[in-house]
Amino acid sequence: MGRAVQWWDEKQIPLYVAAIAAGAVLGLAAPGLALTLERSINPVLALLLFATFLGVPLIEVGRAFRDVRFLATVLVANFVVVPAIVYGLSRFVADDRGLLLGVLLVLLTPCIDYVIVFTGLAGGARARLLAAAPLLMVAQILLLPGYLYLFAGGDVLAVVDIAPFVEAFLVLIVLPLAAAAAVQALARRHRAGQVTETVMAGAMVPLMMATLAVVIGSQIAAVGDRVTELVRVVPLYVAFVVLAVAVGLLAGWLTRLDVPATRAVMFATATRNSLVVLPLALALPASLAIAPLAVVTQTLVELVAMVVLVRLVPRLTPTRHPTPTVLTATPDLP
Repeated sequence: MGRAVQWWDEKQIPLYVAAIAAGAVLGLAAPGLALTLERSINPVLALLLFATFLGVPLIEVGRAFRDVRFLATVLVANFVVVPAIVYGLSRFVADDRGLLLGVLLVLLTPCIDYVIVFTGLAGGARARLLAAAPLLMVAQILLLPGYLYLFAGGDVLAVVDIAPFVEAFLVLIVLPLAAAAAVQALARRHRAGQVTETVMAGAMVPLMMATLAVVIGSQIAAVGDRVTELVRVVPLYVAFVVLAVAVGLLAGWLTRLDVPATRAVMFATATRNSLVVLPLALALPASLAIAPLAVVTQTLVELVAMVVLVRLVPRLTPTRHPTPTVLTATPDLP
């Protein structure tokens, strides 16, 4: 087992690419499985985050929550700078109401779940980003209606519902974090807790592969059916990633954050809450049925981008110390 863990830790990126390809093949070859795969997204993602949280000592999260400079940087980047970028990009699809709403819903909401995993893979400050997750969630719930009103008009507010945000926060953050805290407490007194920590640490790569495969597999067939319309948003999503990474890098430099924190800000600005806002898009009227597909398209683009950024971000933010390539419990704070 130890050799297998070492092998897939060393081959992470090729394995993630293979998982994306496998999900695409499965989704296109068996579109009838889409609903089953979609229902498995949250359980698989929750398990991945549980494994991630196990590798982050909770004392670091407590310290990170007091890092006001980092938290302020993440909030300003996501809710002041990024909306200006989103407004500019969304003008390219302003003639299509469905595409416009899909683009706005997904790009105005920062990710609070698997961004923590990718940040750790790139040697970023996972604990600090985990501490920021509740603030990011509350801020987007409060600010999204206002931005939608400004960018798309007041009539869209009738379909905005905070329930998916609350559910995602409970299922993907609160429950895995509580379970991780319980296992960490158990590990201090019993071998069962220590074994659980070891097993989950070794399972990180397969869990990430499973997450990538089920997300891609569950959505790609629906996107393929309207690809000629959705191709318009792909360049916008690619441009968003490039601009958001640049914003995160500049924000970290201006606020003089350390390298792990800067990497965390870069990922926090580039990743979006697509899996959470999808139910909002699905609740739109039938005449706007392309909106959820626009959200899904962003997910597909982002997952590929994240695999690239895991390698690229450490090169953009070099440090004298070796960059971690696996999710181990390395200190995030000076």
